[in-house]
Amino acid sequence: MARINSTSEPWRVGVLFSQTGVTSVIEESQLRGTLLAIEEVNETGGINGRELAPVIYDPASDTRKFARFANRLLTEDGVNTIFGCYTSSSRKAVLPIVEWRNGLLWYPTLYEGFEYSPNIIYTGAAPNQNSVALATYLMRNFGPRFFLVGSDYIYPRESNRILRQLLKQHRGIVVAERYLDLRAGPGDFKVVMRDIRQARPDVIFSTVVGEATAHFYRAYADAGFNPAEMPIASLTTCEAEVRLMGCDVARGHITAAPYFENVATPGNDSFVAKYKQRFGSDQPTNMCAEAAYFQVHVFAKALAETNTMDADILRPMVLGCEYEAPQGRIVIDSESNHTDLWTRIGRVGERGRFDILMESQLAVRPDPYLVSH
Repeated sequence: MARINSTSEPWRVGVLFSQTGVTSVIEESQLRGTLLAIEEVNETGGINGRELAPVIYDPASDTRKFARFANRLLTEDGVNTIFGCYTSSSRKAVLPIVEWRNGLLWYPTLYEGFEYSPNIIYTGAAPNQNSVALATYLMRNFGPRFFLVGSDYIYPRESNRILRQLLKQHRGIVVAERYLDLRAGPGDFKVVMRDIRQARPDVIFSTVVGEATAHFYRAYADAGFNPAEMPIASLTTCEAEVRLMGCDVARGHITAAPYFENVATPGNDSFVAKYKQRFGSDQPTNMCAEAAYFQVHVFAKALAETNTMDADILRPMVLGCEYEAPQGRIVIDSESNHTDLWTRIGRVGERGRFDILMESQLAVRPDPYLVSH
């Protein structure tokens, strides 16, 4: 039962997603998902009669700004909960700050796993919820030879480390591995295409992120490769990047994610309709926007019960919380602070929508340390 509190002051929450810079193409959609959920909460009367008031900063895809703004939110702005971060670099920059100040960071992005903080709620996919299924699918349908291409920071390198182990278990091989700057341009990827043509892999596995994703896929198309024979497979390419690069460039390529815009669940039609009505009919939803959206509702549900933003009181109410998300029913795992999420594999089809090739029958429990693999 919620505690009685006579104040009508709004609940202030921090929001840290880049609106500018190289990763803004996806972080802007996370900001939209967050704001849509906040608006929905406020339209129904807020939480115990108090509205949610977002305090928003633009870290501009700069890890140092993420850290600086997180500290400002927790020390100057009267905030104890932050929704934010896309890259693992930005999350790791914010992590010691929220631990030191005993705040809560809600992180709505897939990541490399092998991390636990009592001050982070992880609502994006862990490796066992995307990498394992994708590696298995690709080897069965295309072959064992993988060419790895990633942006040069923590997540791609660690994600590829995990993939190498998965491939080794099933007699797959990595024929080459390339990393490019987050700001890599078309010319950089032309060089990679020459290497791919020489290596002749069965699959190109991409952990390229941000605007560089579009350059990568366009370079592939310009090189004349056929996705039916040698697709780009990714954990990071979603509807936002497809919109940026164009359907003709993206068609035929594969992504593993808990959510795609066209999943058939009871709550997804409403979510997609509201998102497009609010932000434009040409703006697609995606896995990162969906996680950013549902985590606000999970937070609101817990806050309604505790009536306090104190992390030590709020956290136990969050852990174990269930919510009917657009992807399907999810649960915040009480042991790991991660989330039970759905596993799906999709291939880009007509109009930039993902045709779902495979999906789990239930949400998959997180195994961030791959103990069972």
